[in-house]
Amino acid sequence: MAAGEPRPLEWVGSSRADLRAFPAEVRDHAGFALYQAQVGLRHRDAKPLKGLGTGVLEVVSRHDRGTYRVVYAVRFAAAVYVLHAFQKKARKGIATPKHEMETVKGRLMAAQVHYAATYGER
Repeated sequence: MAAGEPRPLEWVGSSRADLRAFPAEVRDHAGFALYQAQVGLRHRDAKPLKGLGTGVLEVVSRHDRGTYRVVYAVRFAAAVYVLHAFQKKARKGIATPKHEMETVKGRLMAAQVHYAATYGER
């Protein structure tokens, strides 16, 4: 990868299809956050996702039909991994639901395996 080139996006599980199903405004917001991650920047709405260590971020998009979240990992030097995209259904609290966190954790492990196999790094 040449200097200044965006890192590739790697999609884990159904994250790409899930993001494509979001409203256009949400896709634009999340897409810009992912692009900024690819070029080494951090979107103003991106926050670290607690409990997964450094380099796992979440961008939250609010829309009239609900709240949407995209979780991605920037901890890998050669690529950005999109781990999960989902609509938060619960109306109380801001915490990420447990089953969504379990999905993220499983996909993060899959991303680590893929990264080592594809890019030859840890």
